[in-house]
Amino acid sequence: MTDFPTTREVPLKRKEAALLLIDVQNFCARRDGGEFKDVPEADITGKYGYFFNRLKSVVIPNLERLQAAFRAAEIEVMYTTIESLTSDGRDRSLDYKITGFNVPKGSWDGKVIDEIAPGDDEIVLPKSSSSVFVSTNIDYLLRNIGVKQLVLCGLVTDQCVESAVRAACDLGYLVTLVPDACATYSKERHDGSLRAIKGYCRQVYTDALIDEIGKVCAAPSSEKSDRNAQS
Repeated sequence: MTDFPTTREVPLKRKEAALLLIDVQNFCARRDGGEFKDVPEADITGKYGYFFNRLKSVVIPNLERLQAAFRAAEIEVMYTTIESLTSDGRDRSLDYKITGFNVPKGSWDGKVIDEIAPGDDEIVLPKSSSSVFVSTNIDYLLRNIGVKQLVLCGLVTDQCVESAVRAACDLGYLVTLVPDACATYSKERHDGSLRAIKGYCRQVYTDALIDEIGKVCAAPSSEKSDRNAQS
């Protein structure tokens, strides 16, 4: 007999789940954000056209829907942002230093985009490495909250999102990835990442996950009705 799940295809439990929105911030989700402010317009419409089109038409609307659904279900909603603990970024990872990423502490670049702005009591974790599990205390926080099932989405699919999926799985969380609430710089990269991490998570699209959450919220009332019917 086992006392642990034998499959990743486990529906969410309201008191054991959390939604984590990864790096959907001004720095990398806005044309005038730090990552793109010096990029020529020709590259924005060409090289990064797929990315920005997907963000606007698919990912941000789905993130808004997921955020609303999880809040309505009273399931924890959390955020990560790329942001240094210092203004000069001396604390950031070697990878970010080589890449040239420095989002100064307290800057506009480090803020979650307005469309999915965090609520007053929602947790935002600034990170200075690709994986949120490396440069923040998220594992400690999730365990304190009682989270066992982690739903992941955001930017970018094959970098920070994929890093979080792998780390969360290795640390013992049941991971759900929402493919149509993630984006990277090409369809090939996005699809390749989904294939690469298939063994680390279940992959559930926004509509199906919102339906699942609705059933989770309805379950207590149904159970109460059943008990009343039996009495």
